[in-house]
Amino acid sequence: MTALPDPDYQAEFYASVPTKRLIAWIIDSILIFALSAGAVVLTAFTGLLIWPLLYLAVGFAYRTVTIANGSATWGMRFAGIELRDGEGRRMDSGMAALHTAGYTLSLALPVLQVISVILMLTSSRGQGLTDHFLGTVMLNRRV
Repeated sequence: MTALPDPDYQAEFYASVPTKRLIAWIIDSILIFALSAGAVVLTAFTGLLIWPLLYLAVGFAYRTVTIANGSATWGMRFAGIELRDGEGRRMDSGMAALHTAGYTLSLALPVLQVISVILMLTSSRGQGLTDHFLGTVMLNRRV
């Protein structure tokens, strides 16, 4: 991770990132709920029969597509943060899908989500569990 900003000497890249991640998560959750609710209406309400699967699929697609197209979801963009790989590059579609898969797995197993939140709050770069495995990091967006 030598291509990434050093958290000791360039702390401005990591300032308030855990709080901004929470804000982004709330916004993204609202958007995913709205998209899923729209899908229910478009399916003449039969989507309600598979609501958890529908919500999961819509969320996976939303996160993967938005991260692949700008290295951030709409919530992350609003909060002023973006994902970068270990070399400091923007996320491509493969890394976006892997990151989303790791996030989804963490949501499926609450103990992993708790570990991820603890890591975000205590690690020098504010990385969650998926970030640690993939070598990705959330940074304040460069202006």
